[in-house]
Amino acid sequence: METLVQTLAVVATMANAVVYGTDVFSAIVQRPALAHVDDAVLTSTMGQIHRFGDRRMPVPGVFGLLATVATAVAAGFGGRVTAAVAAAAAALVVWLAVYNKVSAPVNKELTDAALDCRTAPNARGLQRTWDSVINARVVLQAVALGAMCVALVAS
Repeated sequence: METLVQTLAVVATMANAVVYGTDVFSAIVQRPALAHVDDAVLTSTMGQIHRFGDRRMPVPGVFGLLATVATAVAAGFGGRVTAAVAAAAAALVVWLAVYNKVSAPVNKELTDAALDCRTAPNARGLQRTWDSVINARVVLQAVALGAMCVALVAS
């Protein structure tokens, strides 16, 4: 059972690291870079990024969440549910709620505008809304990854 828990924890960590890395890049590179472009470029660029991201990023995101939950279940069957695994799962669920409530609607508006070859009339406001949660998303992913690392060390 210990090998299963460790394997699931590694898979969860690797899958969630993809999302974490993307969010970190967005926070420290993409956000400040977008402050220096006009609304048409912002709409087109972010619309296309979200177009592809919203289709492709659910794969590692869902896989990471499911592997984290599977780690908790396997650890539970082994009598070793740890607070770290529970914390990782909780952080990912909160991340998903923030994404769905704030980020996803912005992504859709910018994507729709980009696909229609138009500038979103509120592009800067949309981006500010998206930016308003990126640091929280980074922290939640960092908590999840850190907690999974603790779980790996403790197992």
